[in-house]
Amino acid sequence: MSFLEIQVDEKRFGERIVLKDLRLALARGEILSLVGPSGCGKSTLLSIVAGLDRQVRAAVRLDGAPIAGQGVGDGIGFVFQEPRLFPWLDVGRNIAFGNTGSRGSGGTAVTAPDIEALLAEVGLAGYAAHLPRQLSGGQAQRVAIARGLHTRPRVLLMDEPFSAVDAITRIKLQDLLARVARERGLTVLLVTHDIDEAVQLSDSIVLLDRQPGPPRTRIDVNAALGTARPRARGDARAARLKADILAMLEAEAAA
Repeated sequence: MSFLEIQVDEKRFGERIVLKDLRLALARGEILSLVGPSGCGKSTLLSIVAGLDRQVRAAVRLDGAPIAGQGVGDGIGFVFQEPRLFPWLDVGRNIAFGNTGSRGSGGTAVTAPDIEALLAEVGLAGYAAHLPRQLSGGQAQRVAIARGLHTRPRVLLMDEPFSAVDAITRIKLQDLLARVARERGLTVLLVTHDIDEAVQLSDSIVLLDRQPGPPRTRIDVNAALGTARPRARGDARAARLKADILAMLEAEAAA
């Protein structure tokens, strides 16, 4: 049985169908990247899985049990494209916002020491009392990742989480995600427009078409590269796979 199962029969915005007859299954600990043109429903799909969009004919099951539209905080964490930190709250309170007194999947109450441990895990030890204005863009996104991990999720949803930072910071954040996912055994559903990022981080890549319907292409990255995560950067096979994916996307755009 798959660990995370997603079924979207239909999602509309008015008369426009965005997603239709979509099925995805992720294994426990798998990182799957969603790639495709703008407007093909990638971010919408994350919102459905998170329970943030309930105006949809869909079903999501986590470890065999239906999520029933209560995803975030119930085994699922979410990291958005922008950090979305409250400027009047310090880092520690931003991480805990909405989760005070909540319990993780293991049933242990979240406490201040947990926040300190989270900050150390994402490379921000000692930053709990800092305000968002005192952080760089990369540091703010690390706080957002810590917030996504705060309820000890089993699944982490990430919507272009590194698109707003510079190239070097992006690489550091990618390495951070790879490490945290490996150490925690997280299952990750990642939306990205960066093919290099998808190839570097993912076990699988699904290409979504502009035309709603079942995904026509799912790439087993581990098999294509002959190696599982973590991977060295600059691998020639990764460059060839990136070129193949870009060709597929260009062919879809021209159709």
